[in-house]
Amino acid sequence: MALTFHWFLPTQGDGRGIVGGGHGVDVDSAWRDREPTTRYLAQVARAAEQLGFEGVLTPTGAWCEDAWLSTAMLVEATERLKFLVAFRPGLISPTLAAQMAATFQRLSGGRLLLNVVTGGEGAEQRAHGDFLGKEARYARTDEFLQVVRRLWAGDTVDFSGRHLAVEGARLHRLPDPRPPLYFGGSSETALRVAAERVDTYLTWGEPPAAVADKIDRVAALAAKRGRTLEYGIRLHVITRDTSREAWAEAERLLANIDDATVQTVQSGLSASESEGQRLMRELHGGRRDRLEVYPNLWAGIGLVRGGAGTALVGSHSEVADLIEEYHRRGLTEFVLSGYPHLEEAYWFGEGVLPILRDRGLWSPPGDLPTQAAAVPFVASAGAPAPTSSAS
Repeated sequence: MALTFHWFLPTQGDGRGIVGGGHGVDVDSAWRDREPTTRYLAQVARAAEQLGFEGVLTPTGAWCEDAWLSTAMLVEATERLKFLVAFRPGLISPTLAAQMAATFQRLSGGRLLLNVVTGGEGAEQRAHGDFLGKEARYARTDEFLQVVRRLWAGDTVDFSGRHLAVEGARLHRLPDPRPPLYFGGSSETALRVAAERVDTYLTWGEPPAAVADKIDRVAALAAKRGRTLEYGIRLHVITRDTSREAWAEAERLLANIDDATVQTVQSGLSASESEGQRLMRELHGGRRDRLEVYPNLWAGIGLVRGGAGTALVGSHSEVADLIEEYHRRGLTEFVLSGYPHLEEAYWFGEGVLPILRDRGLWSPPGDLPTQAAAVPFVASAGAPAPTSSAS
């Protein structure tokens, strides 16, 4: 099966260093040189579109701009690009969420994908008025998705669950097509919800064997329910013409981050309720001397950033090789990012995607030409422009 690639919208801000944020980490734990203005986000989105990415993941949380509003403002700035909008079921009614998705799908011409985020940080959930514990949040997510999927199917829904209830709920207009549902989580409860309710299961960037084991577990649970899923992975990427250049860039990203900052971030992440976050932290153990956790898989991002903490690092061919290895383990979708997001999209799009195309693993989406046109770079205030489209 052909691979699908998504990029990332840095609605928390962007820069030439690692921008922290999420899972209890302050967004300014590293640095942020480019504000998430509509103009800058539109640049990133247009670059991703013209380079051949299928869509862009837009995060959710108190540390970034709202995903629904940000992406809605970018629909007219793009033509084909899809928006993988992250949202939290506990903060909105299922009927309203189903209606919002249907509206987005209709007005965007079918360009909505949805990333369901149950929420692994109790403190952040409580700040939003959600006081359920982690297990109860997953149970509520399960109920939420039951209601939403029935509404999208055109049902009039009466539902009374442990956490949610609706009466006579229906949609005046249905989404066409139904937005695909993406979902991540590493706990056993999360795997069960994925197997029962979603279309694509996402994992953070663990080594290939660990990813394969997780896929096997979800697939077995889904098979018991008569279902099959797609599988994807969330990673950062640092790819250059040579391996040496890529690793030098990885070292540069950490060069100006002192040990005190790393210790502060890791202390905050240690309080996370997320099983996936625990697995990310275990890859590096807070140490700088054990960051290549698998050939060309680097855990340095996770020293100062919550959430996805690993990066593919190497020459274009080496990165393509590791992607191909993940594909052999069962992955078909890759959600990638890099610092800065605009320039790194070019490095990957112009360096790695052609290799994967030549191997028969990827083809440009839609009627995108084989060689995408360059998107002029316009630096946001205070951000230096690169010397070329891929620097």
